[in-house]
Amino acid sequence: MKTKKYIIANWKMNLGLAQTVSLAKEFKKKFAGFNRGEVAVCPTVLALTETAEILKGSGIKLGAQNVFWEDKGAYTGEISADMLVEAGCRYVILGHSERRKHLFENYEEIHKKIRAVVETEKLTPVVCIGESLEEKKSDRRDFVLVDQLQQALSGIDVFGEQEIIIAYEPIWAIGTGTAIEPAEAEYAHKIIKLALNDLFGMRVNNKNFRIIYGGSINPKNVKGFVNLENMDGLLVGGTSLQADEFYKIAKAITKQ
Repeated sequence: MKTKKYIIANWKMNLGLAQTVSLAKEFKKKFAGFNRGEVAVCPTVLALTETAEILKGSGIKLGAQNVFWEDKGAYTGEISADMLVEAGCRYVILGHSERRKHLFENYEEIHKKIRAVVETEKLTPVVCIGESLEEKKSDRRDFVLVDQLQQALSGIDVFGEQEIIIAYEPIWAIGTGTAIEPAEAEYAHKIIKLALNDLFGMRVNNKNFRIIYGGSINPKNVKGFVNLENMDGLLVGGTSLQADEFYKIAKAITKQ
């Protein structure tokens, strides 16, 4: 039975190196002794190694915001999964809607990235899926979610203790300051779980997959998401830039 909650902070491209170092120190102090869930922060790649050094001994895990699918080679500007492991990463966000929108990243590329990450056996991919407002209004959400999962994960071998986190992030809720209704999230998570059962079987799904929600979560609305079925945690964007606010979210979602 899944009990551990995952609370992942996505700092995006909001902080410079000095600001990231400062916030990481705040997180380390704020979460001292916190053992009610798995907390991770995903800073800019520029600050990965310094953040890793700051977080040593804190229990807070390090994550990256992207990865490339090749091990090494003439790929200017890219970073491999092994490089992220060497930098101290435990998690990596893949296929965020902002990358799909602004960098035209597609699920063929996301699939290759997931495969590369899983093959390291040392990183947990946080795979983002979610529908647009147009897709929601046209009642295509279920199809979109299942299709995104199939494109991202079909043919991926999941074995041993390898974890894969699916982050449901409805595109139309990201950055708006208003999360979707908890009942909508619960329904979407159920669709995701059923799709994963079809792809991998119930045993592998229950053992190796986790489903989290992301999209304008804050201390005021998080309580509605605490007891949802198939809710294994949260991916938090803007609010994670404030250590006190993020801590409130972590405390609420991991309430026993």
